[in-house]
Amino acid sequence: MVMQELFGGIYKNRTVVVTGHTGFKGSWLVYWLKQMGANVIGYSLEAPTNPNHFDLLNLDIVSIIGDIRDQEKLDKVFNEYKPEIVFHLAAQPLVRLSYEDPIETYETNVIGTLKVFEACRKANVKAIVNITSDKCYENREWVWGYRENDPMGGYDPYSSSKGCAELLTSSYRNSYFNLNDYGKKHHTLLASCRAGNVIGGGDWAKDRLITDIMVAVSKNEKVKIRNPQATRPWQHVLEPLSGYLQIGQKLLEGKKEFAEGWNFGPSDEGAITVEEVVKHIKQYWEKIDYELNSNEDHPHEANLLKLDCSKAHIKLKWKDVWDSQKTFEITTNWYKAFYEQKRLLTKENLDNYIKDAKAKKLEWTKI
Repeated sequence: MVMQELFGGIYKNRTVVVTGHTGFKGSWLVYWLKQMGANVIGYSLEAPTNPNHFDLLNLDIVSIIGDIRDQEKLDKVFNEYKPEIVFHLAAQPLVRLSYEDPIETYETNVIGTLKVFEACRKANVKAIVNITSDKCYENREWVWGYRENDPMGGYDPYSSSKGCAELLTSSYRNSYFNLNDYGKKHHTLLASCRAGNVIGGGDWAKDRLITDIMVAVSKNEKVKIRNPQATRPWQHVLEPLSGYLQIGQKLLEGKKEFAEGWNFGPSDEGAITVEEVVKHIKQYWEKIDYELNSNEDHPHEANLLKLDCSKAHIKLKWKDVWDSQKTFEITTNWYKAFYEQKRLLTKENLDNYIKDAKAKKLEWTKI
């Protein structure tokens, strides 16, 4: 089957742990891995919203409800299932919530990551792909994209916690998974991936633009748009996932030059303002109604942030598949089908994404 041959067929029958599998990105990742024939073990808290994409998919995977801060439980799971690769996505992912609960944000995003790394170390996991965020960089609000060797930072607790998680990744790579000792003192390769604003069907997290719009329209309400001039690089959830899976493939193949930090983001045309996004989306669902919120009394959020993905383009031959317009159309139609017809377009979205990636002759689609 063609799906199982993607990424060099590396994931077929491979035991994979995905932390945060009940979240938006995690649910799409476990769905894709399952389609490729992987033995998927999910480890996460209960899905944070109702409805949620993971439950709607009703996947036949091992789904373990647990906290990544629980070292004993993590170790038990890793001992029992002996994963060859771990995709670490579990996190407190919201900027505004990080202002309300900074302790939980740092505990989950930094100490939780530390405990996942420790579980991997004890279980001699071959490959670890740590997913952080484009917000891990010290944001200077300039027009240039951040490169992988730019300084880590973060204004708000969420962004700062992701910068900390990157420093932790670097420390573990030096201390325990040193590339000079690979194949001699250890057999683990560790990479980290940073992606920009990710959208797509099945996201119901609070304070996210697309979710706010879709939930409002489903209730025939007007959505209030905050930060209408904030500029973000918008990309479909499948774009960075293809990058994570490609990095995972290289690590499983023992290619240690890929055990580094990687950016995955859209081309420059994907960076547009929040207000423009709403106007684009309205083309695909007439019922959408909105008003711009001029209230200035909200926590600081970055206005301009984008990534330089040259490294992924050149070394991985990774490219985004869909432009922003196509991304908005596919995302809006997913929610429209869900709310108006109770249909899930997840399989259709993934099939079309792979078809379009093949047409572009992307590296990971070659058989």
